[in-house]
Amino acid sequence: MSRVAGAIPWDVRTRAEMLLRRYCDKRVPDHARHQVRLEFEMRGSTATLVERRVPWRPITPDEEWTRSPVARLRFEAAPGRWSLDWRDRNRRWHPYEFQPVEHLAELLAEVDRDPTGIFWG
Repeated sequence: MSRVAGAIPWDVRTRAEMLLRRYCDKRVPDHARHQVRLEFEMRGSTATLVERRVPWRPITPDEEWTRSPVARLRFEAAPGRWSLDWRDRNRRWHPYEFQPVEHLAELLAEVDRDPTGIFWG
């Protein structure tokens, strides 16, 4: 019997976390990390890519970095596939026009490619 973390099987979640960590590290060059970071948050059956930036005009030196979700990756256990969502200006998530895939790396490549400018502008 497989251990489950949320709705994602443990082994799938572990592979996803490793892949997302590498993706986030690769996306932002070392010289820019004092100003911008790319992180991910896992919750239930979703992983959300989040861009973090230093505050534009901080009031205090320890003010929180801004948080802006970029893309949401959803795992559906029954077919064992990942799908991709984008977020509109009203903070609502919508399905991205891309077939659900078995390998998360395919969706991350699509987010990187961003042919519509919906993820990175």
